[in-house]
Amino acid sequence: MKTVGLVVEYNPFHNGHLYHLTESKRVTNADAVIAVMSGSFLQRGEPALVDKWARTKMALFGGCDIVIELPYLYAVQHASLFARGAVAALDQLKVDTVAFGSEDGSIDRFQETIRFMEQNKASYEKYLHLYLQKGFSYPRASSAAYSEIKPPAFNGVDLSAPNNILGIQYCEAVKDLESSITPYTITREKAGYHDPEPGDSAIASATSIRNRLLSEEYSLDDVRPFVPETTFDVLKEFYKTHGQWHQWNDYFPYIQHQLITKSPKELGLIYEMEEGLEYRFKKAVTKAGDFESFMDYVKTKRYTRTRLQRSLVHLLLGTTKKQAGELVHPLRPDYIRVLGMSENGRNYLNGIKKDIDVPLISNASKGDSIPALEKDIQAATVHYLPLVLRGTGSPVREYTAHPIRVNKNEEASI
Repeated sequence: MKTVGLVVEYNPFHNGHLYHLTESKRVTNADAVIAVMSGSFLQRGEPALVDKWARTKMALFGGCDIVIELPYLYAVQHASLFARGAVAALDQLKVDTVAFGSEDGSIDRFQETIRFMEQNKASYEKYLHLYLQKGFSYPRASSAAYSEIKPPAFNGVDLSAPNNILGIQYCEAVKDLESSITPYTITREKAGYHDPEPGDSAIASATSIRNRLLSEEYSLDDVRPFVPETTFDVLKEFYKTHGQWHQWNDYFPYIQHQLITKSPKELGLIYEMEEGLEYRFKKAVTKAGDFESFMDYVKTKRYTRTRLQRSLVHLLLGTTKKQAGELVHPLRPDYIRVLGMSENGRNYLNGIKKDIDVPLISNASKGDSIPALEKDIQAATVHYLPLVLRGTGSPVREYTAHPIRVNKNEEASI
């Protein structure tokens, strides 16, 4: 089979994702679609709106043939490590192509930009350091440094656009891993990545959809025009069962507990807790009554919301700098965990599983000797905590769940 790989979060799976998936399969002439998906917590340091099993159902109903989990220690990371982990996982599954959405839409311009950055690395790093000293966040400093060295006539990619930033990292990961994967890009349609409100088309950003779901002004029916009917059914089932969506404010009491009971020295050991951030957090936690007010206290020009949220996820999970250094493999994840598959995907896996160099995990209880997988289980268990308090979630589900399977004309089963 010819395969295309997608790097996704599907939080939730919407019409724009369906367009990207369909176009990716078409332009690469693929027989099967393999998605590597963030699990319980996401790249921007947010809890997933619904659990990974519900999002896997959305993906399979939307046309994916295999869904694997991007390990937490790659998923909740800055763009380069996020991309490296995802591309390396797809490389292990022998995919032929990787297709990503971008604001630019030209893979040649991505490749030209990578060559330009390599040729001007010293100048770029000089300006990057200069803007970081001025207090810019890393993404803003990187974009500003690129603008400083880019000649007016150079037809490079706009590195201030969020999907272009990730796209460059996917292409660089393919190159650095010396992978045989061929990268493609699909032009992002209609809604921007961070657009807070849907426009007048059927394609809206995941951000705007989440905003509606989390707002008291809207109901679930208000997102129906922007998602496939199968996604709507999964969301409806999840909310009927649990009566809530996952959002940061549900985890704020756990954050408060950690910040109040740990000393600055202990907090300083947490991954991504840098430059005295632990003191800023401890001061803010005594003033804030909820998560949003807490973020208002701690945000600065240098520390973006994304950067702060990622450090708080690591605090929730007790992930230290030492752990992260030991568990993030320099080249690839240490295992592949399958979350779901279609009949087509199962046939593909059966054909390649002997050629995969790392353990292929179908049930977490069989991977308890893999430390990085244990962090995934911890992440899922912490993600369930608000549901456990309501009596609708189980903290042991991660150990018992098997991949979701979808066959033609059948509903997903788990």
